[in-house]
Amino acid sequence: MTNAQIIKGVDITKSVADALQFISHYHPPDYVNSLSRAYENERSPAARNAIGQILVNSRMAAFGRRPICQDTGLVVVFAKVGMNVRIESEGSFAALVNEGVRQAYLDVYNPLRPSIVADPIGTRTNTRDNTPAVVHVELVPGSEIEITVAAKGGGSENKARFATLNPGASVADWVVDTVASLGSGWCPPGLVSIGIGGSAEKAMLLAKEAMNEPIDMAELLARGASTLEEALRIELYERINALGIGAQGLGGLTTVVDVKVASFPTHAASKPVALIPQCAANRHLKFTLTGSGPVDLVPPDLSAWPDIDGAALNPIDVRRVNLDTLTQEQTASWRVGETLLLSGKMLTGRDAAHKRIADLIDQGKSLPVDLRGRVIYYVGPVRAVGSEVVGPAGPTTASRMDGFAEKILAVTGLFAMVGKAERGAAAIEAIVKHKAPYLVAVGGAAYLISKSIMSARVVAFEDLGMEAIYEFAVHDMPVIMAVDVLGNSIHKTGPAEWRGRMAADTIARNIEV
Repeated sequence: MTNAQIIKGVDITKSVADALQFISHYHPPDYVNSLSRAYENERSPAARNAIGQILVNSRMAAFGRRPICQDTGLVVVFAKVGMNVRIESEGSFAALVNEGVRQAYLDVYNPLRPSIVADPIGTRTNTRDNTPAVVHVELVPGSEIEITVAAKGGGSENKARFATLNPGASVADWVVDTVASLGSGWCPPGLVSIGIGGSAEKAMLLAKEAMNEPIDMAELLARGASTLEEALRIELYERINALGIGAQGLGGLTTVVDVKVASFPTHAASKPVALIPQCAANRHLKFTLTGSGPVDLVPPDLSAWPDIDGAALNPIDVRRVNLDTLTQEQTASWRVGETLLLSGKMLTGRDAAHKRIADLIDQGKSLPVDLRGRVIYYVGPVRAVGSEVVGPAGPTTASRMDGFAEKILAVTGLFAMVGKAERGAAAIEAIVKHKAPYLVAVGGAAYLISKSIMSARVVAFEDLGMEAIYEFAVHDMPVIMAVDVLGNSIHKTGPAEWRGRMAADTIARNIEV
């Protein structure tokens, strides 16, 4: 009988911790290459600007070794454990992984934002160390442990979808229709991963695991499909990009840089289909432990990152705004698609803070901070280190605040809101009614945005941690006008324009042929 390969539990823990730190600030090079091609090819000015900001942010995060995105994710681990391995540990495999998560997220040199809340039905109290992780273990032949570590942002995770189709139904049609309905809260350009078959939970796992595979769409397009899965990948890649959603939902040529498809045998009466998008952060890493110690991670060659001048991303006709002297006459003059550079003091607040403000309004109590004439930024920043005034501080998905919009705008006198992605019909109605426009910052540019924040202090709800209300003093913080006081929305007009342009280009090419 072959002797078992001993792998120390402490090596698993250290490897998980090191991998989570690594992916917090290093994009996978395959994604950088794909995004760089998209940047060069993009014809939509707004989308090209957004992609440029993501690339500049990626390079800054890599050099600064600080998180790419303020949402440092829900940790998901896929482990393939060789059946000839003996793990030297008194704790469970999940306990070893969770200790690695704890160490990574509490690292003093690069603390990551803890986003996990216990008791999801009740108090939703932050665990403060981002544990527990979601762990999947599979026993396989061999004497090694292969581990894939991913950190999945809430914005993209919230857009996961599942359906059980009739056996004869078109998977491609369902996927395209579903992506069209998701909006841009999942922070494109990224990937879409599809799982087909098995059971409900198997389809979701297929999709979640497949999205961590290398990006190879350019190679696949060059050689052509050799399997049904590959043919479906190409079809979906072309049809999803033809929707014109574009970077950040602003309208453009590239919505996805790749589409993954994985399948599994299923019941004759069923066709389970799962769809999971991957955001622009795209954090994942696969490594193998052989018993020789923890994984040794080598930083990528940063010369592969394009050297884009961040200042050059601002258009010539950019509008500078002084938040400290802002008037409603000024905000009423802002129009969809404009780039604004914000300077002065703004407040922050996201889900938990909005809930507390709404509760205080309902109870007839005074608010801990005066919102009259202010701009609020939907953000939960990473904790600052060293000389930083704040850690990476990119926008969170604004639609989660839609249900509070009418009440808060009606009572507080708030002048404007900043977040990411589209607003729903009720929020747009409130924006028009109360003349309080909505602007977007680029999701996936958190470290870049943080450099425009000159000071930060907590002014209310300190117990909420990253969800507390801060006052930021900003200088030339770049935003795009998304919904103006007339109710015009760039997330409707932008994709519609570029969907029409791409359709016209296709027709023209067919005529030429």
